[in-house]
Amino acid sequence: MSQPAPKPNLPDRGDDGAMRNVEFKAELRDLPLAMSVCGTLGARYVGMLEQTDTYFRIADARLKKRETVGEPTEWIFYERADSASPKVSRFMIYSESEALERFGFSPLPVWVIVKKTRELLLFGNVRIHLDMVRDLGTFIELEAMVTKECDEAACRASIARIRNALAPMLGEPISAGYSDLLADSPAA
Repeated sequence: MSQPAPKPNLPDRGDDGAMRNVEFKAELRDLPLAMSVCGTLGARYVGMLEQTDTYFRIADARLKKRETVGEPTEWIFYERADSASPKVSRFMIYSESEALERFGFSPLPVWVIVKKTRELLLFGNVRIHLDMVRDLGTFIELEAMVTKECDEAACRASIARIRNALAPMLGEPISAGYSDLLADSPAA
């Protein structure tokens, strides 16, 4: 007799369908060592992603179109505070057709374009992003998806565990997104 399939660890969606994660970002001083430490922790290497994020000016939230080589384009609408400590982000992901339906057919005003190479690892419910961002530098981003099985407190604890293990490689915590950093840089 076959066993029932395990229930997936689905995102905990709000009434509006938005998902939530707890995220943390910092400068990364030593990417190869961070990769090694992540492996020692038991993180699973997923792959290297080439991404272009186009950010648009919209009121009261953030919107980016993410183009990843070999993957379908995603539109990510999100809200989060600018804080250097781990913070909650509420987001929705749209396909191209859903984005046209949601945001209209007229071109949106482009604010800034961010190009990066991302080494993606998974550790439990945490996505570890080791990012090399063009014209900015090297960073780490930790994202823990809030689910019914993994509440916000558990997500914060998972991020703290990874931060502690990587502490010698971390630079300053970053309160803003790459788009804000790039827009504020002298080269912009």
